[in-house]
Amino acid sequence: MSATTFLAVLGGTSLLAVAARRFRPPPELPTLESWALADRRFGTPTTWFLLGGTIYTAYTFAAVPGLVYGAGAIGFFALPYTVIVCPLAFVLLPRLWSEARRHGHLTAADVVRQRYGSPALALVVAVTGVLATMPYIALQLVGIRAVLSAGGLYPRGLIGDFALVAVFAVLAVATYRHGLRAPAVISLMKGVAIFCAALAVSFLVLDRFGGPGPMFDGAERAPASGALPQASLSLDPSLFAVYATLALGSALALLLYPHVLTPTFAAASADTLRRASIALPAWTAVLAVFALLGVAALASGVQVPPGSAEAAVPLLVKELMPAALTGLVFGALAVGALVPAAVMSVAVATTFVRNIYVECFHPTATPKHQRRVAQLVSLTAKIGAAVFVFGLRDQDAINLQLLGGVWILQTFPAVALGLFTRRFHRRALLAGWGAGMAAGTLMVVYSGFSSLVPVGLGGQGVQAYAAVVALALNLAVVVTLTPLLNRTCAAGPPPGRGAPAPVPPVSVPPSSGPAR
Repeated sequence: MSATTFLAVLGGTSLLAVAARRFRPPPELPTLESWALADRRFGTPTTWFLLGGTIYTAYTFAAVPGLVYGAGAIGFFALPYTVIVCPLAFVLLPRLWSEARRHGHLTAADVVRQRYGSPALALVVAVTGVLATMPYIALQLVGIRAVLSAGGLYPRGLIGDFALVAVFAVLAVATYRHGLRAPAVISLMKGVAIFCAALAVSFLVLDRFGGPGPMFDGAERAPASGALPQASLSLDPSLFAVYATLALGSALALLLYPHVLTPTFAAASADTLRRASIALPAWTAVLAVFALLGVAALASGVQVPPGSAEAAVPLLVKELMPAALTGLVFGALAVGALVPAAVMSVAVATTFVRNIYVECFHPTATPKHQRRVAQLVSLTAKIGAAVFVFGLRDQDAINLQLLGGVWILQTFPAVALGLFTRRFHRRALLAGWGAGMAAGTLMVVYSGFSSLVPVGLGGQGVQAYAAVVALALNLAVVVTLTPLLNRTCAAGPPPGRGAPAPVPPVSVPPSSGPAR
């Protein structure tokens, strides 16, 4: 029965994806903007569903409670992190949208090039975005497979792999044809499914334990038995710096990913983004419910294989819920991975074509040609993710995604700070990016692919998120070199205020109301 309901959810999602063309008929002349941004006409509800469905991935809904189950209180860093994202999104995203709409930009690299007049700086922003996002796509497949394996819905061997590829193939075809419209439609189903699943599971958990108090008491006593992870639900003072830097660094990095900025540029107006940002905490509330399920798994005595803490919640769901409802929950989690995977492939394709292919290889590419190449790149990205997942260890995808978070944060000075000031010299930004990329990569690799590295603070050694440490070095280089370069380049154009380099032309449709 669970397999039947699971397949029903995936089947309904596939039909929605195929029918995405009815969401908003494309224009007669095919363009990259129409395919990648759906003509910039998404209203507040669609933008909220799409942003939430992209930010809160299926792996997040499995990994966060898994971290709480395996490591305790430190796993709750995801909650302040996503809370911090909301005011940042309220301030940053509308400003980015206005800059992009005014000049017809499709990517963050376009914005950087326009503001700083530096093709080199725009290119490194684009390359960083592509490199940081590619392992994220693979991680969505890893998340689906981990969840379904724990729930007994993933057949071993080629049969299971073939079923996963088949689901992914439907999404790939829909995205190839309809671009961002396909995940926009699926995000509506994801939102409804995830919210309903969270309510149903939390109700059953609280009913079983008699309330949150007994659940936390049971979780605190569970590690003493020795059969479960030694996870303390009280945060040790030595972890305060870890908790704070993980929350802050993750929040700053999230809004720089191409797959978050693509739905941003597709919004109908800046006010649309402000309204959607105000409502984003609803998704954080759902994530909090899933994080608490990690506590419930501890209290229930759920035992998972070593190194597979993300399976704690699926096993808890399988134990608590009837078979039919279990299939619905697992179906919701699977759909939760399809939305971000589709948006990520669109974002990677748009960034590659717009800022690498056209800039470096084919400057005279027509809008129709750009769209065709982007469609092929999006399809290639999904195929590459599938090959990566089936050909390498899951840990490899996790390690690369960890590096991706460190890398994408190094574009913060050029992309985010560049929206509010042009005082930084473009060459200083390039040097800061290089220093942050090199230092962050070396720190993560030499620490055995751990996100935490030791740093000296106030004469004491503490651990901190590697991406934040690399960003601090990045900013130090930028602030130090900017006045030096201003003096040495005094005869040339002011830093960041030279004549902007031209960007490939796009057709900006006339202002229209949001899609309904």
